[in-house]
Amino acid sequence: MIAVNFSEKLILIGGTSYAGEMKKSVFGILNYLLPAKGVMPMHCSANIGPDSKTAVFFGLSGTGKTTLSADASRTLIGDDEHGWSDTAVFNFEGGCYAKMIRLSQEAEPEIFATTKRFGTVLENVVIDPITREIDLDDDALAENSRGSYPIDFIPNTSEQNLGPVPQNIIFLTADAYGVLPPIARLTPDQAMYHFLSGYTARVAGTEIGVTEPEATFSTCFGAPFMPRHPSIYGNLLKERIAKGGVKCWLVNTGWSGGKATMPGIKRMPIKATRALLNAALDGSLNEAEFREDPNFGFEVPVAVPGVDTKLLDPRGAWADPVDYDKTAQDLVRKFIDNFAEFEAHVDEGVRKAAPMAQIDA
Repeated sequence: MIAVNFSEKLILIGGTSYAGEMKKSVFGILNYLLPAKGVMPMHCSANIGPDSKTAVFFGLSGTGKTTLSADASRTLIGDDEHGWSDTAVFNFEGGCYAKMIRLSQEAEPEIFATTKRFGTVLENVVIDPITREIDLDDDALAENSRGSYPIDFIPNTSEQNLGPVPQNIIFLTADAYGVLPPIARLTPDQAMYHFLSGYTARVAGTEIGVTEPEATFSTCFGAPFMPRHPSIYGNLLKERIAKGGVKCWLVNTGWSGGKATMPGIKRMPIKATRALLNAALDGSLNEAEFREDPNFGFEVPVAVPGVDTKLLDPRGAWADPVDYDKTAQDLVRKFIDNFAEFEAHVDEGVRKAAPMAQIDA
């Protein structure tokens, strides 16, 4: 039970062994209060590059917000909740709340190191009753095990927990259908479309009752925490993208070569995702050759140094291209059906940014 009283600014939580309700309840209240003050609240992580340019990473649980923003080559502002004012992006929390299940020291060294430090609170992580050693691979208590730690446990963090207004926006998704490319460049209208869509996959462990990956759409990448109409947040974002000439990217950290339920199909290699992100954020990806995706209309790089070209062509990665086409059109129709409720609240440019359904598919 979570009871929120906006007038009293009081939150009552009962019957839970998950601390996420506390932070998300406060976030929900801020999502109500801040738009009226001209501040855009965001379910995102944020960091600053060596060029002093800020990037924000929108995404739901399990898409990589915390992992990808904790980059030793960039300065971390925060890993989950931020505000975007006229002059800055600032963190709400001053700490991090990272997924711990099957955490890898090789792939996520900064976060893994926090599990060894005094002051980190581990939640639903299994501990051997005799040796007192933790087992991050054990999901007996929960797939969604967590670690909470001060933000300065991550090297190279912002002392003020803020940075300049963003120059890059990344929408993270974990596509369980194996349809979306690992990265795509979006127009402002496409960015608005994907922000309001908020597509990812529910994967086992992040929500009760979910045992198989399935498509889900969470408006603004955080619908449960957005008490105002989605168009309020969408229009705020669109205004800020236009004002700052912000580059927008869709990054798929999900599966490639087939659906997540197919034997042998694996998630995107994190090294490849980081390489593509680095190229996007340092500007070099803009010099690459791009192709237009026939289903979604966004631009996909044809080749990127250090990245297997097979990953950049989802259709070519499938054993059966016809099966890919059918699956892609199934996903396109899910997008179109979901966006129907927003069509009356957006302009013609955003409506035209919708993916294309093939009549004979």
